[in-house]
Amino acid sequence: MNFFTDSSEWQWMFEHGIDWDKILPLYYPSYPTDDGLESPEELKGYLKDILGGVGDWASGSVKEIGTQLDIEGAGIVKDGVTHRGPALSRMVKEAKDLQIFGITLPQEYGGMGLPNSVYLMSQNLLARSCMCTPTLLGFYTSLGEMLLRYCPSEVSEEYIPQIINGEISGSMNLTEPECGSDLSAMKTSALLQDDGTYLLNGQKIFITNGGGGLAFVLAKVKGDPDSLNGISMFFVKQNHPGKEGLNFTVEKTEEKMGMHGSFTTVINYDNTIGTLVGKQGEGFKYMLHLMNEARILVGIQALGGIEECLDYAEKYAKERVAFGKPISELPLMKRNLEDFGTERDAIRALIADTMSWFDIYLKLDNKKVHTLDLNQEEEKLYKEASKWTRKRTPLVKFYGTEAFTDLSKKAIQVLGGYGFIKEYPIERYHRDSFGPLLYEGTSQIQALMALKDTMKEMMGDPKKYFTGMFLNHPSTAFLNAKNEWSSQYKSVHYRYKKNLVSLIISCLKPDAWKDVFDPKKWQQEERFEELMIHAETICWALCYTETLRVLCDHANKDESRVDLFKRYHRLVEPRLEAIYKDWEIRT
Repeated sequence: MNFFTDSSEWQWMFEHGIDWDKILPLYYPSYPTDDGLESPEELKGYLKDILGGVGDWASGSVKEIGTQLDIEGAGIVKDGVTHRGPALSRMVKEAKDLQIFGITLPQEYGGMGLPNSVYLMSQNLLARSCMCTPTLLGFYTSLGEMLLRYCPSEVSEEYIPQIINGEISGSMNLTEPECGSDLSAMKTSALLQDDGTYLLNGQKIFITNGGGGLAFVLAKVKGDPDSLNGISMFFVKQNHPGKEGLNFTVEKTEEKMGMHGSFTTVINYDNTIGTLVGKQGEGFKYMLHLMNEARILVGIQALGGIEECLDYAEKYAKERVAFGKPISELPLMKRNLEDFGTERDAIRALIADTMSWFDIYLKLDNKKVHTLDLNQEEEKLYKEASKWTRKRTPLVKFYGTEAFTDLSKKAIQVLGGYGFIKEYPIERYHRDSFGPLLYEGTSQIQALMALKDTMKEMMGDPKKYFTGMFLNHPSTAFLNAKNEWSSQYKSVHYRYKKNLVSLIISCLKPDAWKDVFDPKKWQQEERFEELMIHAETICWALCYTETLRVLCDHANKDESRVDLFKRYHRLVEPRLEAIYKDWEIRT
């Protein structure tokens, strides 16, 4: 089986869910391309061939590697350095041979320079067989992108070819023993030296791939404030030229309940030599750029796990006979499998649409970073892509990872006792599902981010927000809707906004209705505490309504997608009503 070419859903998403009409001109402004491709259709065929190759590798060799990694682990830590085990070494070698490390990196460095959407889809395909494989490979590509974005060209020229060749990788170093989500409590320090470098001292924990050789590290320059504005970013090398011994050491790799094939390390900095990246005090902003990309990737990774778990459970249910028929035909099991598959397919649609917007945003944002002006059309597209990327980022991380843990548990239940046995792979996927649920910000962090963005949208122009809501009243929406499913979506969206407004008014208790239209009244953060307890349910409601938005758009493109919209609408409507009831009784 090929995870890409044999998936009718991913074939549809490639053709219709990714907006190639907007993406391809950003990467390939003219034809023939440098690779001799004569047209967009020929180019898309080439991209599909690339994904077909990844899908073949993922469904074959990577599946074997994933099983082996779970048994033997990533490797060992010895003398302050990580040493890969046989399975991880095999994976890196095969990835190098397939040029996986350079999918998005520039051709002048030896990369392929392909659109980001191709890389994101490849990560999904790999996650179907092994959660650890895309986690490790991501620290090659993302490190290369960070070098391009924030470091001098001579640094990129030195290290990106090595990254593409699989010779070196790296890590992003944020978390400390007493500093997780509250980065303002960071203790790692940086002291300026006469030669312009800095000496870093401190410790980082839970660092994925911490022994890769290179690292971007967040630290506070001595004398800077204890706030996010006091955090700077530094580029460090484990083997620093001219320094005797290691520049930083790996103390240990953690023993985890899942994702055994991924190094999760403790890193010690003892007068570690580093160079300042960008401007002093802007490290959090730089790392946030990477974290936003990582959060989308984690949602994509979780989707891969969902796909594999449900695929295995569905095949088992069709083959397992009980009471004279396959258990997939037993009424309750049949309903459950249909509901599980509906949620999986809906999440895939949401993620595909999000990766499309993110691809556009990233390409244009990198152009702006490198001081290249956008033309009027690009500026308009950039603003739209920025809006959707920001709105969707916490949602795909939240929804994808929560659903992965839930649906992998339900897939185990389809197998019954066999699902609890190590001979069957779903128990590994369920254990692995807790990694994506936690790293790059827990679900609670994503929910608070989504709430913050929702409030910003309201506070920016409350009058516009409320006016827009009333204009989408079902009676008006029915008259303006193109079709039945568009009318249903507009009704759901109106009901969500109406209930959200009621919740906000109940929590914030404006002195008078006129305060609703006064942004200054919304900017008193202490008034938000009562609202924050509803952050998770607000995030769930956002996930459901945004997914319905995408499914409605897809149904408008292709009426064969109407059935998925209707099934998902039927699935989440009672969930939304339960959320609204919770808001009502808790305020």
